[in-house]
Amino acid sequence: MKLIGKAETAIRTLAVVGAMAMGGAALAQGYPDRPIELVVTFGPGGGADTMGRQMAKLLEEPLGVSVPVSNVAGASGNAGLTHLRTNAADGYTIGTLISLTVASWASGLGDNKPEDFRVIAVVQSSPSFLFVPANSPHQTGEDLLAYAKANPGELTVATSGYGTQDDVTLKLLGATGAEMENVPFQAPAERYASPIGGHTDAIYEEPGDVAQFIQAGQLKPLMVFDSERHPEFPDVPTSAELGVDISGLDNFRSIAVPAGTPDDVVAKLEEAVSGALATEDWQAFCKQTYSCIEPVTGEEAQQMIRGFRETIASQLDS
Repeated sequence: MKLIGKAETAIRTLAVVGAMAMGGAALAQGYPDRPIELVVTFGPGGGADTMGRQMAKLLEEPLGVSVPVSNVAGASGNAGLTHLRTNAADGYTIGTLISLTVASWASGLGDNKPEDFRVIAVVQSSPSFLFVPANSPHQTGEDLLAYAKANPGELTVATSGYGTQDDVTLKLLGATGAEMENVPFQAPAERYASPIGGHTDAIYEEPGDVAQFIQAGQLKPLMVFDSERHPEFPDVPTSAELGVDISGLDNFRSIAVPAGTPDDVVAKLEEAVSGALATEDWQAFCKQTYSCIEPVTGEEAQQMIRGFRETIASQLDS
């Protein structure tokens, strides 16, 4: 008997939904069976790039496929995330999602948002510091802030861009009278070199990204933006100790996929990332970059992204 009208439409819809579900299950069962692209959302040489390449190398064994890295830089990481978001949600494109990009969303940069992505795991986190070149006339945090207050806008600070937590921190410092000029650099290597070469007076950065310059005695940390002193830099005061209480703006980095990626695929990726984080290679890497944390996964990771965006938005509104 031939079905017509609503009954026929309903049967066809159920058939399509069933086929899609079976297709998703088949995808997850055979996943992965070809290379997985890892999109690094910043240029070569920076912290996100270093993390992404280390993670890609360590993921190849548990996943059983190659994980080539593509750098898609621009717009504080939003160009790369748009590339990630607009690819098929099938687990064959993964990428870096880091806090300064989330901060840029609160500043109105780009059209990405937390619900566009599923976080596999937050794998690194570190508070940021203000560093000066070793030969700076400002050898303490007190000196730097006093000079900034007496000479508003004269001191220049290298940052990763406008709308990031770098920018927000400088705005918060400026609100206390310690006004400094934000000098953004798209290329990480240029940013790191700028204070050493005398192009800027200071740099806002987490210690892992400039570890080689700290160890070489070229950069000196003056203050850490955290609620307590960093265990690796016990002599460096917090901003609160210097009269400017700025914390909760840590730089974290995660691995993410587009929203809509099947649960089974996400589970396989999460298992592979967790395995990578447990390796001796990763443990040595995160210690070297002062960024070791307990990985954050699942809904807790999603909430971390949403909460950070809200934190930045509230700071911008205050």
